[in-house]
Amino acid sequence: MKTTLMTTNEAIDPVFIFIFGASLVLLLGITAVMIWFVYRYHRSRSPKPTSAAEGNFWLEAVWIVLPTVLVLAMFYYGWAGFMSLRNVPAGAMAVDATARKWSWNFSYPGGRNSPKLYVPVGKPVKVNLTSLDVLHGFYIPAFRVKRDVVPGMANHVWFVATKPGSYDIFCSSYCGTGHSQMITTVEALSDEKFSAWLNEPTAAAPPHPGLKLLEQYGCLGCHSTDGTTKVGPTFKRLWGRVSVVLTSGTEHSVTVDEAYLKRSLAEPNADIVKGFAPAMPPFTLKDAEVTTLVDYFRSGGAAKGAAAVDGKEVAQKKGCLGCHSIDGSKSVGPTFKGLYGSQVKVNKGGKPLTVTADIPFLKESIIEPTATIVEGYQPIMPPFTDLSAAEIAALLKWLEELK
Repeated sequence: MKTTLMTTNEAIDPVFIFIFGASLVLLLGITAVMIWFVYRYHRSRSPKPTSAAEGNFWLEAVWIVLPTVLVLAMFYYGWAGFMSLRNVPAGAMAVDATARKWSWNFSYPGGRNSPKLYVPVGKPVKVNLTSLDVLHGFYIPAFRVKRDVVPGMANHVWFVATKPGSYDIFCSSYCGTGHSQMITTVEALSDEKFSAWLNEPTAAAPPHPGLKLLEQYGCLGCHSTDGTTKVGPTFKRLWGRVSVVLTSGTEHSVTVDEAYLKRSLAEPNADIVKGFAPAMPPFTLKDAEVTTLVDYFRSGGAAKGAAAVDGKEVAQKKGCLGCHSIDGSKSVGPTFKGLYGSQVKVNKGGKPLTVTADIPFLKESIIEPTATIVEGYQPIMPPFTDLSAAEIAALLKWLEELK
């Protein structure tokens, strides 16, 4: 026998109606009694007390028992509704929701990401809630769900969309300047449309030929590509990194560029990164192989001719569009429209300057956003150190094209 799934609306609405109904009956009843007492016992009608009663057992029993039963009933229905919201139905589709100032990003099991929450109609959806910065609140009025999104604490909500449509998602906790703009939607689609959206093919970038060389020469045995610590420094976001090295026993800082990489391949023990042992053997590589490896690190592993990373998609995923408009309208941060190449008044190191919003300026604004503050705006943008070189390049290219 097929069981009918109780939705979050069905769990919450009866509780609301019961409490509202009980409150309405009490309001009307108490108001009517007050009006009657004002009329019946007005001084002009009863100038002197006419009753000598010291008490009434049944009256006292009623006003003790009745409120107690009413409060217990409210507790029971409230607790049942709460448990319905916390107990996720079996087979619910899991979606990860990431909140940051001031946007939402939704990740699906297959790797699909979206600034909107797409769900199939008639099926339970469990939303796992995570915050990257401050306290947020995940609130969908249409489905009667609201839950705090606390940094470092796992939380969740679930709901069922019973019919296709678009439903608002709000942040219910004040999270800073752009709180009022932290709005997105639930897009409830039929099974067919949802499956088509979820499985929509995306152009997959082929691996960079430099990765094959790293595997061929055994480099990945000592160096990771995901940031984890191994025998040698990680290759993740290697290009442009400032590292402290020991050269002939002297400690100094170097920037990882083409010259440094070529020297490290030919003379791996010339500059030893602080904290690591001089264990790397020298490699005799062809000039073409060296060029390929340098290009691999410069591009962050993105292959030439591969499907380009979508700059706008990066901006949506990282929450940039929660603070920056693309239509010229005023927002928490400067609009992206026409930003590239424009003259911008800024404050850098306490000094007012006018600079050109070119590639170096925009790149610095992404990696070190508080180094140079645009006049009229607050230094509230967090650094985006988790962006790959390919993502930064795609974002800069998109800003250049956004006229």
